[in-house]
Amino acid sequence: MTNTLSSLGDPTACVGMLVGGEPITRSSGGTHEHLYPATGRPNATVALAGADEIDRAVDAAWQAQREWMSLAVDRRRDLLIDLADAVHDNLDGLARLNVHDYAVPISFAGTAVLLERFLRHFAGYVDKPHGASTPVSGSFDVNLIEREPYGVVGVITPWNGSLVVTASGVVPALAAGNAVVLKPSELAPLAALRFGELCIEVGLPPGLVNVVPAGPDGGDALVRHPGIRKVHFTGGDATARKVLAAAAENLTPVVTELGGKSANIVFDDADLDAAVTLSAHQGPLMQSGQSCACASRILVHESVYDAFVERFVAVIESTKVGDPLDPAVVFGPVVSQAAAGRIVAVVDDALRDGAGELLTGGKRMGGQLAQGYYIEPTVFGAVDNGSTLAQTETFGPVVSVIRFGDEADAVRLANDTPYGLNAFVQTRDLGRAHRVARRLEAGAVWVNQFSDIAPQGPYGGYKQSGFGRTGGLEGLHEFMQIKNIRIGMR
Repeated sequence: MTNTLSSLGDPTACVGMLVGGEPITRSSGGTHEHLYPATGRPNATVALAGADEIDRAVDAAWQAQREWMSLAVDRRRDLLIDLADAVHDNLDGLARLNVHDYAVPISFAGTAVLLERFLRHFAGYVDKPHGASTPVSGSFDVNLIEREPYGVVGVITPWNGSLVVTASGVVPALAAGNAVVLKPSELAPLAALRFGELCIEVGLPPGLVNVVPAGPDGGDALVRHPGIRKVHFTGGDATARKVLAAAAENLTPVVTELGGKSANIVFDDADLDAAVTLSAHQGPLMQSGQSCACASRILVHESVYDAFVERFVAVIESTKVGDPLDPAVVFGPVVSQAAAGRIVAVVDDALRDGAGELLTGGKRMGGQLAQGYYIEPTVFGAVDNGSTLAQTETFGPVVSVIRFGDEADAVRLANDTPYGLNAFVQTRDLGRAHRVARRLEAGAVWVNQFSDIAPQGPYGGYKQSGFGRTGGLEGLHEFMQIKNIRIGMR
């Protein structure tokens, strides 16, 4: 099988999907010319799944799932550990594919490490008991509560985190006993395809993990397919509504992890230098702000507001920008020409509406970066929390700095959004950390800490940031259905 990495830079070579363990380069869904966002030049031609390939992938997944569940639990556990070893041996290659997928700087491209951690963690659950036995009132009957796999799960990954969602979605699904049809975005299919190749190389049943890059039509066919028993979707809320409507046709359950407009609260007792560094990287710098975990609303106590803004802007303006493959580069381009145009329009609209004061950034970058999709990291100060700028997810390197007066004011502003995925708190007061964290309407609260997703912790949103969880025992149980068995003992 051809290594995905070897096809890069040759736009005439077609990167195929993986169905039943076999590459497919001719498909009913046509092809997509993948452009490298740092240069705007073609990277590869990607075969896209249509309804025919989705049918084949689901059929192959059901065959593989039966084979998977026929294996002894020790063997399934060991195969997932073997897969973790293979990911470890390919960390550099997977990181480079992440860069080529959407031009995230290689200094931030180490999400394959997270994939390895999820594999090692959930491999340990394969041979652990998942059920229970409870007494039944008035009899000696045996009452068993079993957890069983759904069978075949559809996992839809976003372009900005295919390996992260592979870790949090595909891995626990496999550990729970399911097969997976994995649909990466056509904008970023390369790392996911390499993961699919590694699954074959280590000896997982062919078809246990099918990788089918696709656009909206292929995604719709996957969600509507009657052979898909559960869907795990990560992406934007507009697409989520379409996924939920399509899944309703077969009453297919869906887990969603959606967007955010996360608040990062900087109290007056915070370590200001540490808060500035975290705010810069968790805000406009990490993945150029193209992250559901982006802390795009920075709430700063009025007594330290001016000092924070001065240091924050200085850090932003001194950031190393350039070739994402350069380990010294921190900030790269956004994913596409369309995204660049949309983000500049957000800045222009904010200026027109008087949403806040533009402190730095706001334009496309020129010179040697002009051919890529580079937007200056952008900071608005004195932003109105009720403005479109503060309420709508930009998904780009644009953040708002907002003043607050006291703790109650900070919590009110932080919760005043339709989203609730993450929240961040910067304080050295332990009592305040506990108190505020419990009042924030968010699925994850990070105190003096970056958003460091771990396989041991459940991750997911409140409100319009989605429902269901990935990670932790809760994330494993998302991919299991409950059966009650009662045996009469008369």
